[in-house]
Amino acid sequence: MRGHRWERASAPRSHPPLSHHHKNHSWLAITRFDASPVALWGWASKAGFKGVLAAWPSPWDPTAWAVLAGFGAFQAALQLGLPGKKVAGPITPRGNTPVYTANGVPAYLVTMAALAAGHWGKFLDLAVVYDKFGEILSALNVFSLALCAGLWAKGHLAPSSTDSGSTGSLLYDFYWGMELYPRIGGAFDIKTWTNCRMGMAGWASLCWAFAAANGRDNGTGIPTDAALVTATLINVYLFKFFVWEPGYWASMDIAHDRAGYYICWGCLVWVPAVYASPSLFLGGHPAVTLGTPLAAAVLLAGLLAIWVNYDADRQRQVFRATGGKEAVWGKAPVKIVASYTDGRGATRRSLLLASGWWGLARHFHYVPEIAAAALWTAPCGSPLAAPLAWFYVFFLTVRETKREGENSERTLFNPPPRFFIFISPPTRTDPALRPGVPG
Repeated sequence: MRGHRWERASAPRSHPPLSHHHKNHSWLAITRFDASPVALWGWASKAGFKGVLAAWPSPWDPTAWAVLAGFGAFQAALQLGLPGKKVAGPITPRGNTPVYTANGVPAYLVTMAALAAGHWGKFLDLAVVYDKFGEILSALNVFSLALCAGLWAKGHLAPSSTDSGSTGSLLYDFYWGMELYPRIGGAFDIKTWTNCRMGMAGWASLCWAFAAANGRDNGTGIPTDAALVTATLINVYLFKFFVWEPGYWASMDIAHDRAGYYICWGCLVWVPAVYASPSLFLGGHPAVTLGTPLAAAVLLAGLLAIWVNYDADRQRQVFRATGGKEAVWGKAPVKIVASYTDGRGATRRSLLLASGWWGLARHFHYVPEIAAAALWTAPCGSPLAAPLAWFYVFFLTVRETKREGENSERTLFNPPPRFFIFISPPTRTDPALRPGVPG
C-alpha cells in the first residue's frame, strides 16, 4: 500500500551546511594539521584545487569496504540473532505500533568482546581503522547515498507500513525520507541498524580502534592515559544509550524523523566523522598524556556527568511509566498535564515532570550531556589549541539549544529568550501543546 501523502512537518533538525565537505576536511585537519582549521586553510590555499583533490581519500579503497562490510554484517547479525524483550514503540500518526527487540546491551557487549578478543589475539588490526579512516569516511558517504536512494525506491514500490508516502518533491523525499519505519522482511528495522548499531556501536568501536593506534604509535602497545580516559567515558556514555535504547525508539529520531538522507547519512557518516573527533585526535597524538591525578579527576567528573544525565532520563521515564505517581527525590512529583491532538484527530494527554532534576531546568538533561562531552574532549587540550577536536562539543551545544527552541515552539507558551534556554526553570502552568505534536 502506498499510504497517504505525507503532510509536511516542521523543518527537520538539519546537519550543518556543507556537511559533506566538513566530514573529510575535519579528518584531514585533525590527522595532519593538529585539528586547526587555520592550518588546513593555509595548506589548501597553497596546494590549490589539484593538491586538495590529490589528498582526498578514495571512496573505493578495498580495505575500507572490507571494514564496513564486516562491521555492518556483524551488527545486522547481532540485531537479528540476539534475544531480547519485545518492546512496542509509540503509536504512529497512522495508528501503527512498531515492535522492536531490545537486544542493544548484549549487542554492544558482544561487539566490545569481539574487538578485544581480536585485538589481543592479534587477528584483528584495529589500528588500521585509524590509518584508513579517511577512506572509510569516503566509502561510508557512497554507501549512505546508495542506501538513501534504495530507501526512496522502496518507499515508492514496497513500503513497510501506511506511515509512508510522498511530498510530491523528489528532492525532499530523498532528504526527509519516504517511510517512518522501513523494514526488510518485517523483522530487520533499518533505522535501528543505521542509528543504533552502525551509528552508536560504530562510534564506540572507533574509540578503541583509535586508542589502539595511539598505543601502537607510542611504542608501548598500551594507549596513553589521555586516550584511555576519552575512550572510556565515551563508551560508558554509549553503554547508557543501549540501556536506554527502548526509550530512544520513542524519541524524535525514530518516532518523527523519516528514514532518508537527513537521518541515515547523519548516523552513517556525520556521527563517525564528528562525534569521534576527540578519539581521532588522540589516536594521532600518542605523546599527549595527562598524568595520573588529572586523568583520574577528568574520569571521575565525566562519570558523574554521565550518571546525572542517566538519572535525569530515568526520572522522566519512571514518572511517565507510573502516570506521575512515583515519588521524586522523596516527594510527590510536580507535574504538568498537557493535551494535544494527534494526526488522526484524537485528543491525547502528555505528562511533563517539573520537579527533581526537571525542576532545576526545563531540559536539564542537556546540561550534564554537554558537560560529559566537554570532559571526554578535555584530554585533547584547549578549544583554542585544537578547535576541531572540540567540534562535537560546539555542535552538541548548538543542537541541544536548537532542540529546546523547537520544543518551545511546540507549546503555546513562550519562555524568556536566552541562548542557553534549557537552563531556565520550567513553567508550571498547564500548557496546551500545538496540534499533532506530543510533549
